[in-house]
Amino acid sequence: MRAIEIRGFGAPDVLVETTRPDPVPAAGELLVQVTASGINRPDVLQRKGAYAPPPGASDLPGLEIAGTIVGGDAAELAAAGWRLGDRICALVAGGGYAQRCTAPIAQCLPVPAGLSDIEAAALPETFFTVWSNVFDRGGLQAGETLLVQGGSSGIGVTAIALAKAFGAKVLVTAGSDDKVAACVALGADVGINYKTQDFVAEVKAATAGRGADVVLDMVAGDYVAREVACLADDGRIVIIAVQGGVQSGFNAGDLLRRRLTITGSTLRPRPVAFKGAIAAALRARVWPLIESGQVRPVIHTVFPAAQAAAAHALMESSRHVGKIVLDWTV
Repeated sequence: MRAIEIRGFGAPDVLVETTRPDPVPAAGELLVQVTASGINRPDVLQRKGAYAPPPGASDLPGLEIAGTIVGGDAAELAAAGWRLGDRICALVAGGGYAQRCTAPIAQCLPVPAGLSDIEAAALPETFFTVWSNVFDRGGLQAGETLLVQGGSSGIGVTAIALAKAFGAKVLVTAGSDDKVAACVALGADVGINYKTQDFVAEVKAATAGRGADVVLDMVAGDYVAREVACLADDGRIVIIAVQGGVQSGFNAGDLLRRRLTITGSTLRPRPVAFKGAIAAALRARVWPLIESGQVRPVIHTVFPAAQAAAAHALMESSRHVGKIVLDWTV
C-alpha cells in the first residue's frame, strides 16, 4: 500500500510517500480501504517529534480515516453490525496516512447519509474530542455560554456547530477579522479578535457581566488566568492543548470562592472502551443531526495524499478555517 511516513523529525518536507505492507487487523479490529484521511494538529506535533504514538500504535501519522471495510473477523464484524463493503469513518491512534489502516471496531461509525468519504474523514477526531471535552468533561448544557479559544480551527468549528445544536450560546476567539467573520457565519454568536481585543472584557460584555460557563482552551499558558477571570460562577475550563505553554498562573482564591473547575484531557492514549463509549454517544445523539443537515463538517482544503507536506504547511500557517483532508483516490 501507499503510505506517508515521517523520515526524521522536522519541517513538513520530512513527510515522504513510501510503500508498506498492508496492516493486519488484530482481535477487535477491522481493516479499512482508506479513501480520505483527516489532518490534525497532533499529526504536526508527531512530525516534529513532540508527540509520540501510544505503545503498539503505527508509527505512521493520521488519527482519522474514512473508507470501506475490507477485512476483519467475520463474527466480530457481524456482532457489531458491520459487514465487508460498509462505508465507515473511524478514530485511530495512528496509521491514518495510508491506503489501508486498521481500526478498533468500537471506534468506527457509519459514514452519515448524504456525506462523501472526504466529508466523513473530517469528523472523527474533532467530534470525539469536542463531545468528550465540551459535553462530557465540561458538562455544557442548553442555555449556557461556551467560549472557544481558536474558533476557526477544526476543533473550533466543530465546537461551534455542536454547542449551537444543543442550545448553547457560543463565543469564539480567532486571530483575524476575516476568521472572526467566518466563525460568526458558521453560527458563533460573538467573535473576538484576540490580537486586537481583550477577550476577558468582550466575554463579560457579551454575557452582561456573568461570564462563560465553559471554556474550551487549546492555548493554556497565560490564557488560563484570563479565562478564570471571565468564567461565570461554577464555570469550567477544559484544556485540550498547550500551544501557549505548560506553565499557568491564576488566582486560586477565585476557584474556591466561585466554585470553578480547571480540567483537561488528551484522547489519543485513552483505552478503546473509553473511545467506544464516545462513538456510541455520537451515533445516538450527533449522527442524526449530521444526517438532517443541522450539523455539517467544515472543510477548508482537500489535498492529494502525496501532498501531505503541503497540507501540513497549510495547517502550520493557520490560514485555514475548518478541516484539511487528504484524498487517497488521486
